[in-house]
Amino acid sequence: MSNTSSRTLRLLSLLQARRFWSGSGLADELGVSPRTLRRDVDRLRELGYPVDSHPGVDGGYALAAGASLPPLVVDDDEAMALAVAIQSHLSAGEGGDAALRALSKVVQAMPRRLRARLDALRTSTTPAPWSPASVTPVDHSVLSTLALGCRDRERVRFAYVAASGASSSRLVEPAHLVALGRRWYLVGYDLDRHDWRTFRIDRIATADSTGTSFAPRTPPFDDVTAYVRARVLGDEHSGRHRVEVVIEASADQVRAHVGRWAQVRADSAGRCTLTMETDSLEGPLFALGSLGAEFTVVSPSALADVTRDWAARFTRAAQLSG
Repeated sequence: MSNTSSRTLRLLSLLQARRFWSGSGLADELGVSPRTLRRDVDRLRELGYPVDSHPGVDGGYALAAGASLPPLVVDDDEAMALAVAIQSHLSAGEGGDAALRALSKVVQAMPRRLRARLDALRTSTTPAPWSPASVTPVDHSVLSTLALGCRDRERVRFAYVAASGASSSRLVEPAHLVALGRRWYLVGYDLDRHDWRTFRIDRIATADSTGTSFAPRTPPFDDVTAYVRARVLGDEHSGRHRVEVVIEASADQVRAHVGRWAQVRADSAGRCTLTMETDSLEGPLFALGSLGAEFTVVSPSALADVTRDWAARFTRAAQLSG
C-alpha cells in the first residue's frame, strides 16, 4: 500500500476515534504539513466520507455528527484476498495485534461459505518465518482449492510451471500448505511422478478438485517446515544442491551414462527422472550435455540459470566459428 493510501486510512481511523481534532494536532499525529492534511481530508470527501472543517485559531476537523459512513463493500473474491493477505502477513511474523484485529473483522463479516474456505486454509497451513528475496502474489482461489484438498483429503489437478518455464499438468494428493515468509508452498504426493513434491503456489495457474478422496500416506519427513526449507533452499547453507531433471531418454540409457552418482527413475519407455545431491552444478550439467538427449530442469532454479549461461556461450562460439 502506498504512503498516501496508508495515511488516508490512518486519517479516517483517527477521525472515527475522536469527536473533534484540531488541525495542528491532527497534522502532528499524521506527521504531515497542514497543506498535506487538507489534501488528505479532500480525498476522504471524494470517497464519500463527510468531514466537517472548522476554520479559525481553534479550528479543526470532525466527521459529520450522525452521518452514515459509506460501508466497505467487497465481493467474495476480494474478501478472500483480504483475509489471505492478512494471514500471510501474520505468518511472516508481522502485523501484530493490528493485523489480528483486521483479520477478525474481515472474518466476522464473511458469509458462512467463505468462512469454510478460510478455515480450510488456516488448518492446512504451517507458518515458517523466512523472507525470500522476491515476492510473487498467489491466486487466492488456487490457495483455497488446495487448502480444501488438504483438509478434505481430496485429490487436486493443477497446471504447474517449473523454474525452467516448462508447463505440466499435475495430479496430486495435497498434504500441507506452508507459508514460508511471503511465499506459499504445497507439499503433496505427485501421482504422475510417484513421489513427494514441493510446489510453489504462485507457479500454479489453475487448480481444480477432482472429488476423489484418498487415504493419507506416510510422508518422508517429520517436520514439514524443515522439509520445505531444504527443498527450496537446496541446502544452500552447506553449499549443497538437490538436482532434479527430467530426461527424454530411457532409464537404462541414462544409468549406463551416469553410473552410480545419481538416482534414475523410469517415468515411461523413453523418459526418466534423475535426482542427485551435489556440491557443484557444473558437474551434473556436463554429464547432461554429453548425454545427447533433451532434458528439462525441475530444480534448483540455479541449475536452470547455469544451463542458460552455458547455452548462450555455446551459441556465441558456434556463430564465431561459422
